Amino acid sequence: MTAMSDDTIPTARRPVRDEMIAFVIMTALLLVVPLTGVYPFFVMQGLCFALLACAFNLLIGYGGLLSFGHAMFLGTAGYVTAHALKVWGLSPELGILAGVAGAAALSVLTGLIAIRRQGIYFAMITLALSQLLYFVYLQTPFTHGEDGIQGIPQGLLFGFINLAKPITLYYVILTGFLFGFLVIYRAINSPFGEVLKAIRENEPRAVSLGYKTDQYKLLAYILSGTLAGFAGALKVFVAQNASLTDVHWSMSGEIVLMTLVGGLGTVFGPVVGAFVIIAMQQYLAGFGQWVTVIQGGIFVICVLTFRRGVIGEIAHYFKRSL
Repeated sequence: MTAMSDDTIPTARRPVRDEMIAFVIMTALLLVVPLTGVYPFFVMQGLCFALLACAFNLLIGYGGLLSFGHAMFLGTAGYVTAHALKVWGLSPELGILAGVAGAAALSVLTGLIAIRRQGIYFAMITLALSQLLYFVYLQTPFTHGEDGIQGIPQGLLFGFINLAKPITLYYVILTGFLFGFLVIYRAINSPFGEVLKAIRENEPRAVSLGYKTDQYKLLAYILSGTLAGFAGALKVFVAQNASLTDVHWSMSGEIVLMTLVGGLGTVFGPVVGAFVIIAMQQYLAGFGQWVTVIQGGIFVICVLTFRRGVIGEIAHYFKRSL
């Protein structure tokens, strides 16, 4: 029997240990945000986009599938949730479930169409489908076109949690983010996630080992789209509106930007990237249209100097798994 070296077990466990420590630190920091005087709307918005970026990272960072249409899941869930709350009069939890179900159904439908192609063809199909939905929502009466659905009631979650209170709403959004984050983390560190990584690295070899790669990619696409819809449903309670902005192709571009700035294929990179982009939009709003130019410049700098992203470079420097 081959002897086991002294550092075998620590080496195997260190990535999980590093990630769990980072998760505890992240959770602790987010829990004390209301006590710091930071504008809660900014942090809640950041949490929604962080979950969205994490869902997108599951698809591209671990499945190797670049989607230019993830905004359609964000916007669809937002519209369905907003309509369910304002017109149907559903409770918040049922409204969220309706929005997530809508995004899940859309991900199944679009996934069956897009997953047949690879590389740039897959990306272009997702972009085309997203733009198709954009024009559908522009003309559909229930979305109110360019005006969007405004004045959405926040209501009582489970009949007793008043979401109209900013602090209460913050912790509800935080709980939703942590739940979605842990679902993604579990998927990444499961046998399913390992197969996804194998497909990303060498799909022909995965096929030769007997894996039905198209089924795995479709499942990853559906899970990613559903969690992106969950982020869209939560965002409705923060912004109290659902608009065409969330379905536009530029939103899909921002999702890609968040993921790349934070660190593609890292667990915490999309979270950092989302907060960086949202902070830029929040605190550079006085520059008007120049915000996009500044974002583009920062993106170019990151690509040239931090090719692994912010978290990716930190993890590489300290040789840690983040």
